[in-house]
Amino acid sequence: MTSALITSMLILFAISVPVAIAIGLASMVGLVGFTSLPLLVVPQQIFIALDKFPLAAIPFFILAGNLMEVGGLSRRLVEFARAFTGQLQGGLAITCVLTCMMFSAISGSSVATTFAVGAILIPAMRDYGYPIGFAAALMAVSAELGVILPPSIPMILYGVATQTSIPDLFLAGVLPGVLIAGSLMATIFIWCRIKGWGKRDGDGRLSRLDATRRAVWSLVMPVLIMGGIYGGVTTPTEASVIAVVYALVVGLFLHREMSLKDLALAFRKSVVTSAVIMFIIGAASLMGYLLNRQGVPDAAALWLTSTFDGPTSLMLAINFMLFVVGMFIETGASIVVLAPILQDAALRVGIEPVHFGTVMVVNLALGMITPPLGVNLFAAAQIAGCSITAMLRPLLVFLAVIIVCLMIITFVPQLSLFLPGTMAR
Repeated sequence: MTSALITSMLILFAISVPVAIAIGLASMVGLVGFTSLPLLVVPQQIFIALDKFPLAAIPFFILAGNLMEVGGLSRRLVEFARAFTGQLQGGLAITCVLTCMMFSAISGSSVATTFAVGAILIPAMRDYGYPIGFAAALMAVSAELGVILPPSIPMILYGVATQTSIPDLFLAGVLPGVLIAGSLMATIFIWCRIKGWGKRDGDGRLSRLDATRRAVWSLVMPVLIMGGIYGGVTTPTEASVIAVVYALVVGLFLHREMSLKDLALAFRKSVVTSAVIMFIIGAASLMGYLLNRQGVPDAAALWLTSTFDGPTSLMLAINFMLFVVGMFIETGASIVVLAPILQDAALRVGIEPVHFGTVMVVNLALGMITPPLGVNLFAAAQIAGCSITAMLRPLLVFLAVIIVCLMIITFVPQLSLFLPGTMAR
């Protein structure tokens, strides 16, 4: 059954069937063709997969990010970041990375970050003389921070799929996210000095005091969310609801930039995005149920640990596999299907679950900026009005930087485990 199920799924991917539908149809092939189970199992397993309180955080964080975009909060974050980096050559490009760091502390979604921040910064970088391919590639790569820094939707999925602490996973993503952001900013600074880009980046920026004053409500939001979670006041799900209420109040009554039309648009986008993610989770969980019945997770874990007899070789093999998988399969689906299998193998060679979850999310996030799936690439290209081909050369440079960071995160576990360990004390 396993080979038929996987073959069916790959064929459906090859003919461009949407990910969730391909996984669901392949699961139906396995269920109907190779088991005597009733079709009632399908809605039953989907319901079981979605009937988890932490998953409620996903639509609320997505909605909070969309409300920030239409309520003027994201634009003020851009102004704030530019006020502090605009004096540098390449400061506008560095602002892109810095703003994505701040925005990701609310949205948890890389695609939402691409649209919210890219709509402002890609045209600005073009107007200040940056090549449009560079601007679009940088936006796509910087938005990847949205799934690494907390609150991260893939971290929530990993925690639910493997019964790992979601607050610990959130904390584990902080230092790796800072490492990647710092490496990107250093690369941008050197690159702009070599190419001569960004010499006018300071023109027209606000003073630091004015930018801070305008962005104060935006800056309070991540503090409110993360402070509530790690102060023990709220769960991640409760914090996501608070983020939505806060974004509504600020957009409607304090900034007064959110109309009823904007509000309807934000809700519509959030419903569509959330429905896609939940559809993927439900379909992937059905596949996971069938694979579990066949003993695939145990067999795969045993094969991995017997073939790669140490943590170093195992992690290199898993990283390579995840990189390839991420190029073709959506991140959420990959996590729901693969996380229980691969974590079992990692546990057998002594790799800590929180550290492994961080490595898996960072690796699969690369799939958002690599063809052919590359959702961030297509989003950035749509905003910039350029082709993917125009983005490839700068993209390869940024991709190499992140892969180096991934290797550091993989083989320096303290980078992921330091903050969870500190908070535990």
